[in-house]
Amino acid sequence: MANSSPTRLPLGLRALTLGFLAVWLIAAAFPFVWTVWGSFKVEADFFSRQSFWNAIEGVRTQMQTGGAFTGAGYEGAWIKNEFWRAAVNTLIVTISVTAISLTLGTMGGYALARSGQRYAFWILIAALVFRAMPHITLVSGYLLPFFQLNIWGYLPTTIIVLVAINQPFTLWMLHSFFLSIPKDLDESAMVDGCTRFQAFRMVIIPVMWPGVITTGLFSFLLGYNDFAVTSMLLRQENQTMIPKIGSFLGSIQNEGNIMFAVAAVVSATVPLFLLVLFFQRQIVSGLTAGAVKG
Repeated sequence: MANSSPTRLPLGLRALTLGFLAVWLIAAAFPFVWTVWGSFKVEADFFSRQSFWNAIEGVRTQMQTGGAFTGAGYEGAWIKNEFWRAAVNTLIVTISVTAISLTLGTMGGYALARSGQRYAFWILIAALVFRAMPHITLVSGYLLPFFQLNIWGYLPTTIIVLVAINQPFTLWMLHSFFLSIPKDLDESAMVDGCTRFQAFRMVIIPVMWPGVITTGLFSFLLGYNDFAVTSMLLRQENQTMIPKIGSFLGSIQNEGNIMFAVAAVVSATVPLFLLVLFFQRQIVSGLTAGAVKG
């Protein structure tokens, strides 16, 4: 009788695999951990030219603040330079872009997936071409009419542009997820008395919820991390976090307060880390569901 137990890897290969994973993990996590650590130091320690060990021990930090750690960078960024306004603007932009993109994307993706017409294919091709274009080339076309209509620099205007840029992606993602759901579910629901929209809302959406979460997360990241669109279409007082960090690096560094930028980078990165950590199971199940055709 054949042995059905799984084959164990040789000891040398297992050691090599674990060693590679350990090196990869350290290389991936070190920049973020180092930045978080350095954000609680003064500039003379974190950017010391004498020894990197100063950033670990915090010699100048102790001399200037009386302790090994300081929150001066966060105070300067969030309070003195009002980084909290940029955080609020980012929250408004990302939630709006995600909600609008998912609403339009679910309905459009469902319609294209269930349509037997030839034009559905060409709509998807056009969306793919639009998605492949650099964002900066798309934004330039909006500037002149926005200036003429006096709507440049406001959050709703930027939200509309980001939705337009993100919509082809959501259409393609959700279209592929809808294709993985058998049409029999729609037909069974309509036989039981549901309209097409009721079948879509009460039967199809609950089934593909992991795909909606996965697509929503990527839409959230687009609005959260965008620099080109938000930096060109928003006024100084309406900036989101990423352009605001860029302004720190461009102007505050000359004043010797680059730690404001370091604290702002950590403040902008930690929420993303927690978000992905919280939704990791839904992301994996959503991507897996999209790869399987029913």
